[in-house]
Amino acid sequence: MPFGLKNVGATYQRAMTRIFDDLIHNQVECYIDDLVIKSKVKEAHLYNLRIIFERMHHYDLKMNTLKCAFGVRSGKFLSFIVRHHGIKIDPAKIEAILNMPPPRSLTQLRSLQGRLAYIRIFISNLFERCQPFSVLAKNDAKFIWDEKCQSALENIKQYLTNPLVLAAPILGRPLIFYTAALDESLGALLAQVNDEGKENTLY
Repeated sequence: MPFGLKNVGATYQRAMTRIFDDLIHNQVECYIDDLVIKSKVKEAHLYNLRIIFERMHHYDLKMNTLKCAFGVRSGKFLSFIVRHHGIKIDPAKIEAILNMPPPRSLTQLRSLQGRLAYIRIFISNLFERCQPFSVLAKNDAKFIWDEKCQSALENIKQYLTNPLVLAAPILGRPLIFYTAALDESLGALLAQVNDEGKENTLY
């Protein structure tokens, strides 16, 4: 299937969802042509690999061995670092935002907003933090980067110096649901107390 076609992503994702239907979220996570085969315990990993490989062989799916890594405790998946204790932002993504100068045009502002939108689940109350930017993004608004905008950018950069690590929920343990309602935005967060008695933010 040529990947230059307009609807190839949706078509390929639909095929992968059908192929790995009963295994998704259990043994495998797939996003278009990226696959992560996962196991809660090391001993089960070879068994899970065998199941996925047999399924791929049955449907005649091929792998690029140069892009494969096996038996790793952490790895990059969709520009996030996935580890046994949670998911965190790729440090390169954080570094790119931290090193960004203040936007001088609407195009640069939209670039910043796009980068922030990609990692929004790791930033609490992002909409409220970005409120000063929305004034500049309105139609016919004159682009003036003022003190409020600079303060908002510095606040976001400061927040990203110690980003969240999102953990997997532990089955059978109570969940904590936090909500926040402001004039301009609504927010929610799901958490759970871990084995050490600390609250973990969940993905």
